[in-house]
Amino acid sequence: MSPVANQTEPSLRLTTSRHSPRVSRRRILGLGAALAASCLVLPTAAHARRLRMAIVTGGTGGVFYPYGGGLAKLLTEHGDNIQATAQVTGGSVDNIMLLDAGQAELGFSTVDSAFEAIKGRAPYDSVGRQKVSTLAVLYDSFLHLVVDASRPIHRTADLKGMRVSIGSAGSSTEAFADRVLQAAGLDPLKDVTRDNLSVAESVSALKDGKIAGLFWVGGIPTSAINDLSISGQPALRFIPTGGELPALEAAWPGIYSPFELPAGTYRTQDKAVPGLGVANLLLVPSAIDGEFVTRLLETFFGHLDQLHKIHPEARKLTLAGAARRTAVPFHPAAERFYRSRGVLA
Repeated sequence: MSPVANQTEPSLRLTTSRHSPRVSRRRILGLGAALAASCLVLPTAAHARRLRMAIVTGGTGGVFYPYGGGLAKLLTEHGDNIQATAQVTGGSVDNIMLLDAGQAELGFSTVDSAFEAIKGRAPYDSVGRQKVSTLAVLYDSFLHLVVDASRPIHRTADLKGMRVSIGSAGSSTEAFADRVLQAAGLDPLKDVTRDNLSVAESVSALKDGKIAGLFWVGGIPTSAINDLSISGQPALRFIPTGGELPALEAAWPGIYSPFELPAGTYRTQDKAVPGLGVANLLLVPSAIDGEFVTRLLETFFGHLDQLHKIHPEARKLTLAGAARRTAVPFHPAAERFYRSRGVLA
């Protein structure tokens, strides 16, 4: 494999940075600068020839960040002279833009955000089609709709007139929340007061009584919500959203699925909650070296026992599950890998 010409550089990119004329250069350069600053590693005699790679994840209160940190550790220990670093980001949208711009080699995203990205639709309409491909399907995330139990909120439609966090601006949580609000008959721009907060910020705002509830798309259990549930301040209610699925399926077929939150997932949640799920993908830039893609997959599935220890959601990764087709095509090298192992027709 020869992803770059000179492997003695202190920072190596496996892809060619590309910027469409429509890309928001300020956004990409800002994200890229933050990424470069946070993953700068000065070369030493021992590390001068190590291949640097960035894994873009999400906020510290969700699942993407610890999952990415575990993958970085695994790749650094077993990835044939790779030095991988996991980076905190705003989530799916930021990750995809960084991958497309050649600022990262591996990133997490929900399938709905990735699908909009490859089509160049909102929230990517200002930057155009993003050239990313699926490496693996990881697990399904649950759409949390969590409210202060003292509020008269028992279904999505009851959020009318309330202040609610709908996730970070431009995140997959925001897009999913807006679609669920619409499916419940609400205008997401007029019928609720919107706060664009990360999951950690949302939890703090709910605890302080600044918002009535929060949306969050994430694996279960999500640490920030789990900590809030344990604290008991305030008492929480998990709102069922499964009733919105028919309207979502009509508008966005094949993207969302039923997902029941098992009883006892969170401390004060003693009953199962019928809700909605969306698949999470591990993405690579479409232009990334195919031999490197194969190396990544061989490392992950050659050390699956170690990977499963990263997080409860990581235990759901299997070879057959990773090869599940979605609306976002596999990288050609990933497709060849799964075909060679008999899990992809």
